[in-house]
Amino acid sequence: MEFGPPRGMRDFYPEDLAARNNLFNIWRRAAHLHGFEEYDTPVVETEELLIRKGGEDIVRQIYSFEDKSGRRLALRPEMTPSLARLVLTRQNTLSFPLKWFSIPQCFRYERMTKGRKREHYQLNLDIIGEESVFAEAEVLSAAISSLIQAGLDEGDFHVHVGSRALLGDLFDASGIPMEQFDAVCLALDKRDKQPPEKIAELLRAEGLSDEQVEKAFGLLEINELSEATSFLPTKTDALDSVEQLFTVMNDYGMGGFVKFDISIVRGLAYYTGIVFEAFDAERKFRAIFGGGRYDNLLSSLGGKQIPSVGLGFGDVVVAEILASLGRSLKAPPSVDAQIGFLSDEERPMALSGARVLRAADRSVNLDLKAQKAKKFFTRTARSGVRYAVYIGPSERDAGCYLVKNMADTVQETASIEELCAKIRK
Repeated sequence: MEFGPPRGMRDFYPEDLAARNNLFNIWRRAAHLHGFEEYDTPVVETEELLIRKGGEDIVRQIYSFEDKSGRRLALRPEMTPSLARLVLTRQNTLSFPLKWFSIPQCFRYERMTKGRKREHYQLNLDIIGEESVFAEAEVLSAAISSLIQAGLDEGDFHVHVGSRALLGDLFDASGIPMEQFDAVCLALDKRDKQPPEKIAELLRAEGLSDEQVEKAFGLLEINELSEATSFLPTKTDALDSVEQLFTVMNDYGMGGFVKFDISIVRGLAYYTGIVFEAFDAERKFRAIFGGGRYDNLLSSLGGKQIPSVGLGFGDVVVAEILASLGRSLKAPPSVDAQIGFLSDEERPMALSGARVLRAADRSVNLDLKAQKAKKFFTRTARSGVRYAVYIGPSERDAGCYLVKNMADTVQETASIEELCAKIRK
């Protein structure tokens, strides 16, 4: 019998869970600072909803099953279908625009590579009901802010911004048939996973000639907005939207984090406009987060046409990038005090101290049995608590506690009230 988790899944020991929760706290803080409200849904959805919404790759990756009543269900591979279901259920009573976020666990049965597992947690940020590029700017600002809080800066990552709509304009101007646009985007999105000759083969299978394949690859080499402008006979709405987004991101003070990259197409067919993906500066890892505008998703599921923007930000890649830079998501000590005692005679004082600290909203790990001071302080040094508090006969007689600050190893005696004040500081 093997005791590891299922392939592609993860166990979280306390130290791992503390790091994960620290990331969740960073995500929640960034979302709340930007005015997003949190929501949640079941981890299981109907298979029909996921198939209707998902792209070809996601449909193949779904963990699906049949329940005891014969219903076809599946573990969610992403959160957007569930979000769409929530909005469609109350689309006539909700007050738009909505700014919602969630931190779901998602599952995909796919080939594992660096930064990719078969389950992961992710931050989802969505703005529903706003058609201006300020929606894109808000979700990008929140995501960038969370990366900064996690310990990354402008030299560590960039957000690559493209536009499906602008790429469509460029295709049209270059004589590439628009009826194959979605399929071509799906093929081009595989460029990081397959060699150019394989991508060319996929494009030809969609009906593109050798000349059109060459033009498609050429368009993806555009690195500046000015280059895109030169390909177009006239300025288009899509080009204007991208230009406006970069202006707004400069106004946010985040212009240095974003760069134009027409090759960002995103594989899911429901994206309609600006799309984006964040990468480490050296592009050694998978995308940190990705998303874009999906104005047609709700109407494709039977609802009203509602403009929408969203992104998904996974927990795996950002941890790997931080580790490569010698940083981590390790959280500060979560326990304020560890209280130990020499014998049963000191136990009542230990219990009293723990009660007072806990009533003052201070976390306390109370030893369950008596032990000598040397053993207590040695063990506590490895536990990550802020203060080690010990009671021996002399402390019991004096009515005070021996308190050691584990950060600077300064040791002194203090009353329980004085200890409360130290922890508060």
